[in-house]
Amino acid sequence: MIIPAPPLHHVDAGELNVAYYDLGSPTAEPVVLLHGFPYDVHSYSAVAPLLLEAGFRVLVPYLRGHGPTRFRDDAIPRSGQQAALGADLLAFLDALDLREPILAGYDWGGRAACVVAALHPERVGGLVSAGGYLIQDIAASGSPIAPEREAGFWYFWYFSTDRGRAGLDANRREIARVIWRRNSPEWAFTEGDLVRAARAFDNPDYVDIVIHSYRHRLGLATGSSAHEADEASLAALPAISVPTITLDGTADGNFPATDGTRDAARFTGWREHRRVPHAGHHLPAEAPRAFADAILDVAEPPGDGAGTP
Repeated sequence: MIIPAPPLHHVDAGELNVAYYDLGSPTAEPVVLLHGFPYDVHSYSAVAPLLLEAGFRVLVPYLRGHGPTRFRDDAIPRSGQQAALGADLLAFLDALDLREPILAGYDWGGRAACVVAALHPERVGGLVSAGGYLIQDIAASGSPIAPEREAGFWYFWYFSTDRGRAGLDANRREIARVIWRRNSPEWAFTEGDLVRAARAFDNPDYVDIVIHSYRHRLGLATGSSAHEADEASLAALPAISVPTITLDGTADGNFPATDGTRDAARFTGWREHRRVPHAGHHLPAEAPRAFADAILDVAEPPGDGAGTP
């Protein structure tokens, strides 16, 4: 658990009953930390204490399909699309009356944060996104990329098949191990780290959500009608106007670090881009100080002008 081990809270929020940790004073400035796939809330075990020491309230929810988070109705489609992740996060903010928290995440969690920041900027005090602008351009999903990177995304295509679905169901931890090694070649994770995170994959909706997420982003599955309007808005790749710090790990095995100019036009407010040496895709676990510092700095951006990438 996050140190020191706190009680796990639950709240009804939109389609979900969300399991989450709530650390620090309820009157302090809130930060919502959002994990990715295939990871869990323990991504922030070393980040949370740094933020608590700085005086923040820290909230760490399990995403849909992970850990003790559950759907409130069996009839709700088990969608993993980006609009669903964003809707979950917005409902979580509403349920806890979090008006302008800082949102920080990577991978799926960073995507959820980018979606809310783009579609509901009035609800966001600041954004930290490892990987930059993470809203998916699904219309361009058929465009090829460099073969070396295609090889790293083997699981995208594996999950598009019945064989891949069966494989994920049978080998949740082992698939995560392969992805972790590729994503973070310099991260010396332990077997205990993997076992701890993999407990979150025992969620009964994990396989359905993961499979739908990857099939939807490739244009191979339709989305939930409940999220159709938001998905249409996201197809336009809306700009993010809230104060933002983006991060790239220089040792990310699947997503090479950039100088930030590639997606600079997607940020219309103050934005700073940072490269984090020796960090891979699981950036908050690999470089917790750099991740926490980005949150501290985005909480007090230097004026209202546009930042430089």
